[in-house]
Amino acid sequence: MPLDPKRVVADLEELRRLTSDVNGAQRVAWTPTWLKAQAWFESRLDGLPVERHYDAAGNLWVTLRGRSEKALLLGGHLDSVPNGGWLDGCLGVLTSLEVLRSIAEDFAGVPPVTIRLVDWADEEGARFGRSLFGSSAFAGTHTIAADRGRTDRDGTRLEDALRECGFDIDQIGDARKEQADAAAYLELHIEQGPVLEDLQLPLGVVLGTKGVERHAITFLGQEAHSGSTPMAVRRDALAAAAKLALEIRRIVGKHPDSVATMGSVKTFPGIVTAVVGRCETTLDMRDLDAAVLAQMFEEATTVSERFAAEESCSVTWSRIWSIEPVPFHPALIELCDEAIRETTFNTHRLPSGPLHDAAEVSRAGIPTVMMFTQSLAGLSHNRAEDTKKEHIELAVQAFHRLALKTMNWINDGQAA
Repeated sequence: MPLDPKRVVADLEELRRLTSDVNGAQRVAWTPTWLKAQAWFESRLDGLPVERHYDAAGNLWVTLRGRSEKALLLGGHLDSVPNGGWLDGCLGVLTSLEVLRSIAEDFAGVPPVTIRLVDWADEEGARFGRSLFGSSAFAGTHTIAADRGRTDRDGTRLEDALRECGFDIDQIGDARKEQADAAAYLELHIEQGPVLEDLQLPLGVVLGTKGVERHAITFLGQEAHSGSTPMAVRRDALAAAAKLALEIRRIVGKHPDSVATMGSVKTFPGIVTAVVGRCETTLDMRDLDAAVLAQMFEEATTVSERFAAEESCSVTWSRIWSIEPVPFHPALIELCDEAIRETTFNTHRLPSGPLHDAAEVSRAGIPTVMMFTQSLAGLSHNRAEDTKKEHIELAVQAFHRLALKTMNWINDGQAA
């Protein structure tokens, strides 16, 4: 059947009606609503010449066998955050389905390479705090020991929630078997930021996902009475932290694609009549260039020590979490750029600040690229998330072009 971008929009709207309420999408992984979404999606496969199965980590695989066992993977994720948007993740899944339908028709059910659609399980980590669950199991970067102890806010264990959905946490490593014959991975996603809208462009090429350095920072001064302690002798931990918060903006401002956020501040004793003796804050820094990320981290630690000294305080840093930048495959970036230009004439290359399943696939050594479509007002992870329907339709067309180009790239033996 010919490619039908409007059918993707209709599918997205049907999924929204089925799994959302007045507050937004409720497809949180390992919940009844998520299972309902998966059952609905499987019903959309009826009549297609495909095989389907769930792997050990809960990822759903839909396979259209080709003349070659080398496989082009297309995917996204159906799960959402609580009160989420109607496009985040599921746009990639339903566009991939439409592309698979079209390829099945164009090649009489047997394309030159195998096409595999994947719905990654629990990309968001919204219930148990474990983002990229299914794709990290696929990539072999998961940690069963750490995941076993995870609980949701009601005290339910992750391993128990998995068991209720039919999966055994001790077997999730078997998902790595799905890597066999994978030659490339493509993912379409909403930008979740304002760049493409500011440029008045519907589509963009994703260069990779930014590396992350996330730290807890504690400034230690001296609690004292706010009325009787002269300003000149105060050891104010909050003053030191405030200086760092302002200086971080200067540090990051030297690098056009860098971002940094001091998103949490706790003061002790935390009362209006006392100088802050201890201030605990957090810093999240991101960039696609590992050298830039390291430089920003070094500058931040250096100035934090200077500000602590200026306020007669001390400072300590503790790493919360980090991940290296994941650049996408140069050849696929070029193909993605071509596909967008053939569809809309103009494009833009940009890094992704948020992490995506595509990063885990790339870390597994599989050539990967992502395509972004514009997000209105740059909003995501809330019910206000939206993209113009005409931009969704353009994205479907461009993603289809990219899939065809990538099939040829694989078939010509250029995939390594």
